[in-house]
Amino acid sequence: MLEAKEIMGILPHRYPFLLVDRILELEPGVRAVGIKNVSANEPQFQGHWPGNPVMPGMLILEAMAQVGGLVLLTMIEDTNLLALFGGVDKARFRRQVLPGDQIRLEVELVRRKGNMGKVKGVATVDGQVVADAELMFVLVDPSEDWPDKPAG
Repeated sequence: MLEAKEIMGILPHRYPFLLVDRILELEPGVRAVGIKNVSANEPQFQGHWPGNPVMPGMLILEAMAQVGGLVLLTMIEDTNLLALFGGVDKARFRRQVLPGDQIRLEVELVRRKGNMGKVKGVATVDGQVVADAELMFVLVDPSEDWPDKPAG
């Protein structure tokens, strides 16, 4: 199990964008299970939507991606790498996530080749699937010049 401080030792995300509260299970390079506690005081609920707060689907995918990043980053020795989104396939949103819900994020590695990785994720609340997707990553060294990085 990993607590928030340990998660922040692996992922670069910080509040309010660290969307994983705890990792319950972790098999580096294989799979991970994390949780996200959804609270009414999170900043997205100020505008999504006042009087009827709903967790944005893209933030559910981001939480899933953060768990996927942990699966990839814990299987390599280079602790300076970042796992960046490379793409999303087959994303489906099946029910609303509301303040007070706890999202269970189950992610498993589908494949890794070179600096690329693909995971399959499922998000559930109370045993019901709320979202699922395939997520692609590229592992990059933030100290190197990236091809699409602006000059200067």
